[in-house]
Amino acid sequence: MEGRNVALEYRWADQRYEQLPALAADLVRRQVTVIAANQIAVEAVKAATATIPIVFTTALDPVELGLVASLNRPGGNLTGITTLNVELLPKRIELLHQLSPGATTVGLLVNSSNPSASILGRDAQAAARALGRELQVVEARNESEIEAAFAALAQTRAGGLVIGADPFFVARIAQLAALALRHRIPTVFEFRQFVAAGGLVSYGGSLTDVYRLAGTYVSRVLRGEKPADLPVQQSTKIELMINLSTAKTLGLDVPPTLLARADEVIE
Repeated sequence: MEGRNVALEYRWADQRYEQLPALAADLVRRQVTVIAANQIAVEAVKAATATIPIVFTTALDPVELGLVASLNRPGGNLTGITTLNVELLPKRIELLHQLSPGATTVGLLVNSSNPSASILGRDAQAAARALGRELQVVEARNESEIEAAFAALAQTRAGGLVIGADPFFVARIAQLAALALRHRIPTVFEFRQFVAAGGLVSYGGSLTDVYRLAGTYVSRVLRGEKPADLPVQQSTKIELMINLSTAKTLGLDVPPTLLARADEVIE
């Protein structure tokens, strides 16, 4: 219970990723018992300590990232939770294909300062090619670059857009949804907050489930268990949300089969 038998120290980089090493070093100097870190922060935290337990959340393969030796036997001082988000990128492109079958070009918005940007581009390129689509990759690291990215997509008349997984974009959900409507670009993101803000579709893992599982692992570490003995878990809960009002504004007919699959429809 916070304030009784545990104290929480929060550190936020506010999308200024260059601050992460200093924030991680500060927590290490304070000799905290365990550090919880998201996908963007975990590299800095891992570099700062080889002894303090770390519980991470990531949408990428933690073995490929070099965070753990294996999923079943992590080894070292890290373990955590993975979510089905990067793996769902091809499915998001397929959703755009269903919603806008006549489009020939699909856009992908990435944050070039995110190490996963190249992985997202590779997977999206393969998925677009499989559907006979061209992929246009646009980059944004700040608000003005987001505006420019949408303007570039509108100029080339992209028939849809997938927003890459990145905390910076999560913090700009309202701006992204508004720009997608303004430029009349069917857009898919990973979290339901995007649809609630006026975005067209979200398809991705449940943040609630991911952080609940991460919290459980933090609790087990606080009780004395070692990260090396805690297998990396995967959150398998996936949510599909559709904003029917936005679809009508964009002149799109949502297939009944897609509506039937949705966990939530906003009318």
